[in-house]
Amino acid sequence: MSIAILTAAAANEAAAAQKFGLIPALNEGGPISWAIFSVMVIMSVFSFYIMFTKLIEQQKVLNQAKQVKAGFWRANSLEEGAAKLDKNSAFRQLVDDGISAQKQHGLLTDPVEAHDWLHGAMSRSEESINNKLSGGLAFLATVGATAPFVGLLGTVIGIYSALIKIGIAGQADIGKIAGPVGEALIMTAIGLFVAVPAVLAYNWLQARNKTIARSLASFSNDVLGYITSGGKVKPAVSAAPAAKPAAAPAAAVKK
Repeated sequence: MSIAILTAAAANEAAAAQKFGLIPALNEGGPISWAIFSVMVIMSVFSFYIMFTKLIEQQKVLNQAKQVKAGFWRANSLEEGAAKLDKNSAFRQLVDDGISAQKQHGLLTDPVEAHDWLHGAMSRSEESINNKLSGGLAFLATVGATAPFVGLLGTVIGIYSALIKIGIAGQADIGKIAGPVGEALIMTAIGLFVAVPAVLAYNWLQARNKTIARSLASFSNDVLGYITSGGKVKPAVSAAPAAKPAAAPAAAVKK
């Protein structure tokens, strides 16, 4: 007898869980709730996509900066140093643009200071790289700012539906208002779930972009000094680590 009662209670709990789950709650709100939920899912998917793609892109540039520090300034010329860098390296783009601007300056008919011409070309190159790295971050900021309000819209619709059912019933029956209120609370939670990762990702990626921008600006200034000085001014290069001497052969054992 007790087993039958327990089985019936478990069945009732399962039925109640299915009645007040996510899908029934969204069905309670109707097409508007489903539309709001779909918008938030799309916002979340694109936010995580941008976060991971930008993270990979930034890490590539940071690895390229390490490559520059390791051996670029050991080369005898900018062309030789650029050849050591990856073809799609952001730092190689700066070098190539600097060399190209130097050649273009000799073709100018109006008197323009070489430093000003080169500085403008290098600045444009830096700006193009930084703009590429910043692409998509505006979407993260938008999601972080608007997702809570999109969820709040779903909450308002759920509360409104609950109030309508109370008015029709003429009394506050918990069974009639649990569904709409549950749908309202779910929408608020989903809005926060979408917004918080987007805001954290935006701030983190922006901080990494600032680090990259400082590295690019420093390298650009070094390249500019090298070009305008005819190769006489360049960053100090630490000495390459000396090779370890071979181990001395063991002394022959005297007989």
